[in-house]
Amino acid sequence: MDLTLHVWRQKGPQDKGKLETYPAKNVSPDMSFLEMLDEVNDGLIKSGKDPIAFDHDCREGICGMCSQVINGRPHGKQEKTTVCQLHMRQYNDGDEIFIEPWRAKAFPIQKDLIVDRSSLDVIMQAGGYTSCHTGGVDDANAMLIPKPTADYAMDAAECIGCGACIAACPNSSAMLFTSAKVAQLAALPQGKPEARKRVLAMTQAILDEGFGNCTNHYECEAACPKGISVKFIAKLNREYLKTMIPTSTDA
Repeated sequence: MDLTLHVWRQKGPQDKGKLETYPAKNVSPDMSFLEMLDEVNDGLIKSGKDPIAFDHDCREGICGMCSQVINGRPHGKQEKTTVCQLHMRQYNDGDEIFIEPWRAKAFPIQKDLIVDRSSLDVIMQAGGYTSCHTGGVDDANAMLIPKPTADYAMDAAECIGCGACIAACPNSSAMLFTSAKVAQLAALPQGKPEARKRVLAMTQAILDEGFGNCTNHYECEAACPKGISVKFIAKLNREYLKTMIPTSTDA
């Protein structure tokens, strides 16, 4: 099939960007979206033009590096799918496809479809970990955790930190990403000792990095390639409210 691509091109962070149009000829429906872009780039290179810059790594739907807004939807039209696992059979001959980078103040564009997502690392560095010294590793069953609790934590841990939730949110909120990291640790005994410190530090990092507030649009959940639920935002809010309750350690 033959397609028409409208791709955001921007030479650098300080340059003005614009949409440029490219043909994608003889596209196999079995190609992934990134393989299609590879073919387009091969043609651009052969004609002496600068190839389209885009992020990618594992191409297995695990890392989320392949972040693109396709026809207005982060990661494209297929639910719970990253761009690298989106196949061209989802499109029809003659389709026009608009491809843009994540749009958020906290995600400055570096080049074309590549944005700087290090603000998510800042949030994680603020408290997305446990700092206890464990010594030797205990046997897996030494600390018994109920299965519903383990399942809840694993559901939160599925977040791959791609930023699709932020790109989809009209406020560019990082609440779904942050709440998944907070909820994962808050549910487990290993994370409880630092729960108060963690949620305060990570929510402050959200503000410091320029992300917006959550106003319950639920676009984040709809765009998430791993289907992370907004129930974790409610969990983050509860954890935050707990910090307002004095404890014996505050004396």
